Amino acid sequence: MSHKIQSKVKALRLYRVLHRWLGIPLIIFFFIIGITSILLAWKKKAELLPPTTKSQSEQKENWISPTEMIAVAQTVMDSLGESTEVDRIDIRPDKGIAKVTFKTHFTEVQVDGYSGAVLSVDTRHSDWIEKVHDGSIVDYYWTGEEGAKLTYSTLTSLGLIFMSLSGFYLWYFPKRIRKLKNS
Repeated sequence: MSHKIQSKVKALRLYRVLHRWLGIPLIIFFFIIGITSILLAWKKKAELLPPTTKSQSEQKENWISPTEMIAVAQTVMDSLGESTEVDRIDIRPDKGIAKVTFKTHFTEVQVDGYSGAVLSVDTRHSDWIEKVHDGSIVDYYWTGEEGAKLTYSTLTSLGLIFMSLSGFYLWYFPKRIRKLKNS
């Protein structure tokens, strides 16, 4: 066997071992990312988000202020014994509502933009699924920083790149070796 073929065979064996032993732990993360990707793509159809309501108010001229919307949502959370620390407010002018979400739980309060009435209080399942998807669920519950998210995303991405390249190598180089042997 020529030196060229021997070096390709050795490299192929090394890639096969690396591909197998890196693939075993990475497959868990690839499954998590794959499953959560499907859920996030279908989040509206699978009802992982509370349905957006419409304003029930008769008078549709003057909006209440965002500060008032937040106060209404915080009152609801306070009555439920949940944290009132607001993460964001999503104002939907076409629907006449605002969705208020919170930093320490996945609840959404929909507030009528005209009357300030509470239209809906529900869990945003897509938010925790997104945190599982990108690895920030670890930061959310334990660290409060972005270290776990960055580590998880970087290592999983590098693993996927390596698995793709080594998979190609494992598919392509046996064909090259056979061609070199036959020539």
